[in-house]
Amino acid sequence: MRFSPSLALLGVHLGGVTAAAQPGLAMYPLSNDTQFAFILAEKLSLANGGGAATGEILRAASQIAPGDFESFYREFKFLADSIHAAGSGAKHPSARREAFFRSSAYYRAADFFLHGNASDPRLETLWERFDIPVIFYPAPRSRGNCTAVRRPAFLVGNGYDGPQEDLYHSIGRQVHERGWNFATYEGPGQSTVRRQQGLGFRPDWWSVVTPVVDYLSGRADVDTDRVALAGYSFAGTLAPRAASREHRLAAVLLIDGLYSLQAALRDQFPLELVQLFDSGNKTLFDAVVNEARANTSTVTQFRWLLDQGTWAFDTASPFEWFTQLGEYTLDGILPDVRCPVFVASGENDDTAPGQPEEVAKLLGSQGYYHLFKTDLGAGEHCQLGAEPQLAQVSLDWLEGIFEGIGQEGGS
Repeated sequence: MRFSPSLALLGVHLGGVTAAAQPGLAMYPLSNDTQFAFILAEKLSLANGGGAATGEILRAASQIAPGDFESFYREFKFLADSIHAAGSGAKHPSARREAFFRSSAYYRAADFFLHGNASDPRLETLWERFDIPVIFYPAPRSRGNCTAVRRPAFLVGNGYDGPQEDLYHSIGRQVHERGWNFATYEGPGQSTVRRQQGLGFRPDWWSVVTPVVDYLSGRADVDTDRVALAGYSFAGTLAPRAASREHRLAAVLLIDGLYSLQAALRDQFPLELVQLFDSGNKTLFDAVVNEARANTSTVTQFRWLLDQGTWAFDTASPFEWFTQLGEYTLDGILPDVRCPVFVASGENDDTAPGQPEEVAKLLGSQGYYHLFKTDLGAGEHCQLGAEPQLAQVSLDWLEGIFEGIGQEGGS
C-alpha cells in the first residue's frame, strides 16, 4: 500500500509520470504509471527472498500497458502459468520448489488489480491455483532438535492489500537464519479471510492476533517469553491496536509507523472531496467518487485505492469505506502498549508524512525510531527493495530485546 499526495479527482484526472530518467527520482520506475511502477517494484523486491526472478519481472513490466488492469492481469497470469509449467517439469525437488514459489507469487500479482468487481471469478481461481510449495520445503535434518528447543517466534501480518505469503520472501528467510520461529497470519479484510470467509476488516485487531498468540503459546518449540509481532504498511496501525490488549508480546515492530490512514488520505484528497464527506451526504459522495473511479483516465492510485478498499472492507459504498477507515487509528491506543516498539520510516515514503515520527514521539522511551535512507535505496514504503537492510536493523534491535528478557532490567 502506497499513496502519493497527488490523489486528485473531482474532474481532474491525472496521468502517470514519464518513465524517462528524471533528476530527483528515488528509484527508476518500471512503468509510466506510478501505481503500476510501485507494485512492479514490490513484486521485483520478492527476488531478495526467492519469490521472484529479476528477468521474469522486468520482462512482464515491459509488456504491461500503463494503467490497464487487464494488461497487468494477463502478463502475470502468462508468467505464472509458464513458470508453473517449468517447475512441474523440473527433475530436482529444490528446482520445483523455487519455481513454484515464484509462480505462486505471480498468480497473486495477477489478482492485484481485479478487486473492483467482487464477483469476478478470477479472485478465487487465481488464489486457489495450487498450494504445492510446502511439499518441497526441505525438512530440518535433525528433527529432534526442532521440538526439544523453545525458540523465539516472529509473528508478522500484512496490511491493506498484501498477502501473507509474500512476507516469507520479504523477511521470513532472514528470521529463519537467526534460528527463530517464523509465522504469518491474516485476519478479516485480508486476502484469504476475505475470500474464504467473506469477512471485511474489523478494528478490534486484538481479536485477530490473540488466537494466533494462543496457538503459538501452545507449541513446544516456542519460547513464549519471546514472541514479537510485526506489522507491515496498514498493519503499522493494526499491530499496536492488537498489542494494546494482547500483553504477552515481547515486542512490536511497525514497518512503517502509521497513526491513521484516514487522516493521511484526508490530507491528500482534494479539499472539495473532504468537505463533501464531512457534510454526510453519502449519496452524492458515492456518486462523485464512483464516477471518477469508473473513468479509466482517473489516476490509477485512486481507482485501485477504492477498488481494494471497498473489497477489503466488504462494502459497495465509498462513503462507508472511508467512514469505517476512521475507526483505524492509534488515538488512545499507544498508552496501553506495554512492550518495546520498533518504528520504521522510509525517507522517501509519502504515504503518511510525519506519522512514523508522531508514533515514535508518543511512545517516548518505549519506542525505537529508525529512518531508512533514500541514498542507500531503503527510503521507500516498507523499505521496498531493501529488505536486507530492513531485516538487519529491525532484527538486530529485536535480538537485543530478546536478550534482555530475564536479565536485570528486562521483562
